[in-house]
Amino acid sequence: MDPTPKTWRLRFELPDSPGALARVSIRLAARDCNVLALSAIPVPGGVVDELVVTTGPGVLPADLVEEIRAEGARAVGITRADVRDLVDAPAAALRAASAALTDPAALAEALRSVLGADWVRALPEPPEQDGNTAHLLSSDGVTVVARRAWTPFTEVELTRARALAELVGATGASAPTGTVTGDGMAVVIRTGLPSDEAAVAALHGRCSKRSLFARYHAGVSALPRRWLHRLLAPPRGTALVAQCADRVVAIGQLIRTSEPEVAEVSVLVEDEWQRRGIGAALLAQLARAARADGHRELVAWCLPEETGLRRAAERAGLVCSARREDGALRVSIAVRGSVEGRGDVEVLAVGGERGALPGRVAAEAVRRTGTA
Repeated sequence: MDPTPKTWRLRFELPDSPGALARVSIRLAARDCNVLALSAIPVPGGVVDELVVTTGPGVLPADLVEEIRAEGARAVGITRADVRDLVDAPAAALRAASAALTDPAALAEALRSVLGADWVRALPEPPEQDGNTAHLLSSDGVTVVARRAWTPFTEVELTRARALAELVGATGASAPTGTVTGDGMAVVIRTGLPSDEAAVAALHGRCSKRSLFARYHAGVSALPRRWLHRLLAPPRGTALVAQCADRVVAIGQLIRTSEPEVAEVSVLVEDEWQRRGIGAALLAQLARAARADGHRELVAWCLPEETGLRRAAERAGLVCSARREDGALRVSIAVRGSVEGRGDVEVLAVGGERGALPGRVAAEAVRRTGTA
């Protein structure tokens, strides 16, 4: 049995009786648990109590739930916690607002942080709302949706998150970003669209057999149309493209796996544009999307001799490790924490007044790509 203490976040409603919360704390102390934080969240008809608890060796989540329910608690939810859950909600909201205003493309990540959500996504066809799924803002045919399975959202949380979303704007969750190569070329990174099929097919046509083999681990001459559609609109993920003028020069994918905290990542960069920071910029944005989606780790499968993806991750300031598995190289990239201010790749927001590319570079990037 793992003797390492674990930290958990619990929410529950207690009956309105004197000393109920104190009795819960006594029960947890008897289990060698330490309460690190306590807060009360107003809800219609009362409050929801939240505890952040460190458990002793051998104490399971089910044991915590059992002790709390023994005092008459209902609607008990529990999830693993980390140090960010010890920051009070107003301070966390202000910090998230600052990050999103500096870079509107970070809105989804900021909202997920404020809500403690499993994921936040900008969707053209959002699912219906319920206690665990909320629509935060709709604009230009896109709805920002948050999902949290372990406990329902409260109105206080949703009001705070909606105010942040309105402040930045719904399109911030999927806003394009830009990067400038060492030789001064402006490249826009944006979400892939079905209308990009011809440009992505042309990208593959310009790539060498070696680059295509490194990406697909098989000989590829021409991509069937159904492949192009799945590349740009993966059923369980996100696709980003890097565009210079009217030419797509790279494509990256983020695919959810059966493990909620892990996503698979892949990148293809045209030979002429390799070693110019495009792969690093794509990985930085894919890591941001992964954080907004609740992932902690990105996994890429590479040929044993391939080093390009690891170099790109390091240049983006992402921590990665690698090991051999089944004849391939499994590259693991940690995505928790911010990638801004690390590495030597600069990613800049495109469009709007906040976080826009400065002066001439912004104008040139927008003129070349048609992105406004």
